[in-house]
Amino acid sequence: MGLMDMLNQALGNQQGAAQQFNQVAQNAPPDVLAKGLAEAFRSDKTPDIGSMVSQMFGQSNGTQQAGMLNQLLGTLGPGLMASLAGGTLGNVMKPGQTQITPSQASQLTPEQVQDVVNHANEVHPGGVADQLGQFYAQHRGLINTLGGVAATVAMMKMKDHVSQG
Repeated sequence: MGLMDMLNQALGNQQGAAQQFNQVAQNAPPDVLAKGLAEAFRSDKTPDIGSMVSQMFGQSNGTQQAGMLNQLLGTLGPGLMASLAGGTLGNVMKPGQTQITPSQASQLTPEQVQDVVNHANEVHPGGVADQLGQFYAQHRGLINTLGGVAATVAMMKMKDHVSQG
């Protein structure tokens, strides 16, 4: 079964869309999945981007947590990131540090990450969603915690992208 067939089947079964999203995500090319995730992060039909990312952060290991935060650091720069959400990252990073380590990332709670991501998204709307979509497309095992609405929005955008290309 091809990706478009899987998307059509999953979107036709709204009750099971969240469960089928994992199968779709495992079979989608990374760029298609990244675009779908970014649109789900941006959508006004889904929880805020920080809520969704904090769920995945809570399910991640220290290396994955650091990778996601470093993706944001690469987008916004360490100075700006360290100052967001009341200096949450600045409290765990050393002065002059440009990357966060897994042990530093594991010191943060999902709630703190939610605040950091939401503030980052306010500073760089769109770019944060794109960067996080790319990151999570490379870490597919983490996206199964997205809720049904987010999974549906992501698959709708993936279908649009596949049908255009």
